[in-house]
Amino acid sequence: MKKIMMYTLSTCPWCMRAKKFFREKDIPFEYIDYDKADEETRKSIQEDCKAHGEEMSFPFVKTGEDVVVGYNPEKYSKLLKS
Repeated sequence: MKKIMMYTLSTCPWCMRAKKFFREKDIPFEYIDYDKADEETRKSIQEDCKAHGEEMSFPFVKTGEDVVVGYNPEKYSKLLKS
């Protein structure tokens, strides 16, 4: 199974829905709440987003090398099956 990593905001309702999506499907994932991260971690997240050719927007979900920006369960499911 592909590793799932999310960058989220702790108060973002779309981020909460993304986390809920993976939890309900018993799919393991890791996440970092950008707004609770230290300065060094924030810079790393910004660089990672840019490296994937994306603006910073949340949730930022990485499945393997693929990225989905925003809450989009259809895309999450499609990427997990590929």
